[in-house]
Amino acid sequence: MYGSGLRSAELLSLRIKDVDFGSKNIFVRGGKGNKDRTTLLPQGVIPGLERQVQCVSLLHQQDLLAGYGLVYLPDALDRKYPNAAKQLAWQYLFPSTTISKCPRSGIYRRHHMHSSTLTRQVSTAVGKAGINKPARCHAFRHSFATHLLEAGYDLRTIQELLGHSDISTTEIYTHVVNRGDKGVLSPFDRLRSNHKVEETCPGYLAEITELQMQRFQAVL
Repeated sequence: MYGSGLRSAELLSLRIKDVDFGSKNIFVRGGKGNKDRTTLLPQGVIPGLERQVQCVSLLHQQDLLAGYGLVYLPDALDRKYPNAAKQLAWQYLFPSTTISKCPRSGIYRRHHMHSSTLTRQVSTAVGKAGINKPARCHAFRHSFATHLLEAGYDLRTIQELLGHSDISTTEIYTHVVNRGDKGVLSPFDRLRSNHKVEETCPGYLAEITELQMQRFQAVL
């Protein structure tokens, strides 16, 4: 969420095929407003995500051997690609730990992790990292936008990365001088530099400092 500016629902809905390690991109399918977009895949999370893909692959093999392995696909895709639901590429990147019965189809599937599980894990990690301020899931996406703006990236690029249909929504975060088009580096990767990131956002969306984010990473 901080490294790519994803909404929590977008993160949970990611399929393995949506992560392109070669181009370092994440493809968001059917985001808010049912819009698709491409955002950043931080270099710093690639090793962890590669291990996650391996774990999902093993889990999927176990599901297939047990007679399961079908993942939910929208009706149009299910009709167009009848065998896709069993393919690894379409499995959720962050699957649930349990298989459950779909109330509509009656088919037993492994859905993605529940949003409450993500919220609980973030809350636990924030506490262990010693961050004594509100840090809900959305705060990471908010920090992504704020820190890119502070680094001088232009508002239009950040709008596209966040998936805002109206640039006025992006402008809510802060106002910076447009410094032109640049190659964008994810703020997650900036954590490895010595640049200081200052807090600029008051209230319940108070930003997480760079040092606190490093401590948060260590907990995860």
